[in-house]
Amino acid sequence: MNPDAARPTPAREFVQELPAVRIVLAAGARQRLPDEVARLGWRRVLLIGGADPLRSVGDEIATALGSAVVARIVDAAQHVPVATAQAAVTTARSAAVDGLVVLGGGSAIGLAKAVALDTGLPVLAVPTTYAGSEMTDIWGRTDQGRKTTGRTPAVRPTVVVYDVELTIGMPPALTAMSGLNALAHCVEAVYDSGAGPITRLLALEGVRLLGGWLPAAVTDGADRRARAEVLYGAHLAGTALGTARMGAHHALCHVLGGAFGLPHAETHAVVLPHAVAFNHSAARDALASVARALDAEPDDSAGALWDLGHQLNAPPSLAALGLNRDDALRAAAQLADHPVTNPRPIDSDSAQELVLAAYHGQRPAPM
Repeated sequence: MNPDAARPTPAREFVQELPAVRIVLAAGARQRLPDEVARLGWRRVLLIGGADPLRSVGDEIATALGSAVVARIVDAAQHVPVATAQAAVTTARSAAVDGLVVLGGGSAIGLAKAVALDTGLPVLAVPTTYAGSEMTDIWGRTDQGRKTTGRTPAVRPTVVVYDVELTIGMPPALTAMSGLNALAHCVEAVYDSGAGPITRLLALEGVRLLGGWLPAAVTDGADRRARAEVLYGAHLAGTALGTARMGAHHALCHVLGGAFGLPHAETHAVVLPHAVAFNHSAARDALASVARALDAEPDDSAGALWDLGHQLNAPPSLAALGLNRDDALRAAAQLADHPVTNPRPIDSDSAQELVLAAYHGQRPAPM
């Protein structure tokens, strides 16, 4: 007889806050927008997003919503410049809208969140990439080369409508970079010591789906099964990030985007394997679970993520994104000054270690 069998099993204990968001995921789900807006009781909406190549979809949504659309902003910029956010807030207030309907990726949704932050207006999001911003309470704005982020529950969209059809034909590079960005959300949620077990389950399932289906979605943009699985994985990634804390990976990417203008998704793709290698010794068990979800050896999660990025033609390094070494060192100094919750403590030396590893971009060795 197993002597442990007679011992009582300790009660499972945890605290987990799960936000209430209405999710609609289906092919053609955008056709339900008039019903969703009516259900919310909105009579006057600001439609945000729909710049090329989504202009025709934006026009379709504007037509479907009819007279409810009393104002529209087409263009959005990466990292949400403060001036752009302020102009959008002015538009929303002048039009006396009840809510915000946003179509697009992280830039458009980020702009909607900036408006929500200053006005308290609710948001209905129709994401068209795998950024995951639609499922979080995280907002960000950039001013004079510095990106400021925060968490405010009011900016989290009330309704999210995922339409698989809007991802069909997404260019391979955008598919890959956006998907790797979502994968980074999952990984940081897995090794956040403050995340609850439900968050970790969502994040690991996101890793499995994104790691398993991204190559097919990149190879064939019309593969509906692959697109649906990646979109669901991205939803899980955003949900996990929305209930977890961002670590050194996200902190560094925000520095690189806000201060040095590096593209958001591509920067996440480059930094991810090096942030995982950096944190491996302090989050060994968590990252072994990430490796298992990627069908990799337990000590090679960083290498498996680097291999996936290489397979998807991700940029190999921060240098390849145009960052010079002096700016890499300046980014490391900013990261060291940035308060962040991370498995491995960040100081000036360790920050430089992480940034230079991503700058050079070599495959991390198994740990």
